[in-house]
Amino acid sequence: MKIASIKIKNYRVFENIEITNIPAFCVIIGANGTGKSTLFDVFGFLRDSLKNNIRQALQIRGGFKEVITRGKEQENIEIELQFRMKILDTERLVTYVLIIGQVHQRPVIKREILRYKRGEYGSPFHFLDFQNGQGYAIKNEEDFKSDEELEREDQKLESADILAIKGLGQFQRFKAANAFRSLIENWHVSDFHISDARGSKDELYAEHLSPTGDNMAVVAQYIHQQYPEIFNRILQRMKERVPGVSTVEAKNTEDGRLILKFQDQAFKDPFIDRYVSDGTMKMFAYLILLFDPKPHPLLCVEEPENQLYPSLLRELAAEFDSYANRGGQVFVSTHSPDFLNAVPLKSIVWLTKNKGITNLQKAADHEILRNLVKAGDQPGYLWSQGWFEGVAP
Repeated sequence: MKIASIKIKNYRVFENIEITNIPAFCVIIGANGTGKSTLFDVFGFLRDSLKNNIRQALQIRGGFKEVITRGKEQENIEIELQFRMKILDTERLVTYVLIIGQVHQRPVIKREILRYKRGEYGSPFHFLDFQNGQGYAIKNEEDFKSDEELEREDQKLESADILAIKGLGQFQRFKAANAFRSLIENWHVSDFHISDARGSKDELYAEHLSPTGDNMAVVAQYIHQQYPEIFNRILQRMKERVPGVSTVEAKNTEDGRLILKFQDQAFKDPFIDRYVSDGTMKMFAYLILLFDPKPHPLLCVEEPENQLYPSLLRELAAEFDSYANRGGQVFVSTHSPDFLNAVPLKSIVWLTKNKGITNLQKAADHEILRNLVKAGDQPGYLWSQGWFEGVAP
């Protein structure tokens, strides 16, 4: 399932913004403060809301007053996602709407809707519709092609700040809610910290790299044991990009923990990750993430160029693109012309800011940029030369 469009209203700098026809590989550029991190935070907010509730997700971000757009405190926060999903062997465009407001100074979900069309024509049908903690869901979605009446199941949530898809999405009979819950639960919004990735870790089980990267040794061991061919490809990339590195292993310590050890061709003994450069650690983390045998449905990474040598960024951009082609939609923000040079124009979105409010433009919509790239220019160089109007501070 891939996100086709997103509408955001009154979420920080996004007073009213919409991105349509979102590509599988989407690269966001813009000056500092234009909202690149905010766009990724919308995905993180939905994930946190599903994991806990709306109130806690807002508290992490400073509360409702800190999240809602300045001057719009009496209005609602609105998020609308459209994603394509296969239902009964037919691909449907499903819409999820979330409207958040305040009642007596407490955040509540004023409306939550999950809808899609029953047939090729007609208006979308609400398969889930909740207001202020009460509503209904359709429990026989498999009959939506027939003339039989669809059966509603009324429900009342424990609290008006809990997502309906959190509870109902646990049941297979609510197919769209179940699928959308699974989609959000498996989003990866990277918050990688090199310091968290270093050092020994408890020998636990993990198949996917965590957002902070603190389980990198555990995941490396898992891929090495379960997918040796993929691990060898990761190791080969490391050899090509980091001079001297010949082997990377997750070694068990005497106290039952794991630690990453790197072998340099110039030295007889391997050395632990504490003595490895930040760039080496980050490159290994990206390779672990991008060669994941089971890609996340959504992957968000901010400024992957940090700590990496510029000549490596073209290859890294190609690997993000490959990841998207394998089934995981990718959002990346960047300040690097070298990274942008490896990105097709159709994948580039740039943000500008006017009077505190962010606006959005798609590079492929600009005829001059299309003609320049067609003539042989590269997006990164065009950005550096000022052709992306309003993108500079």
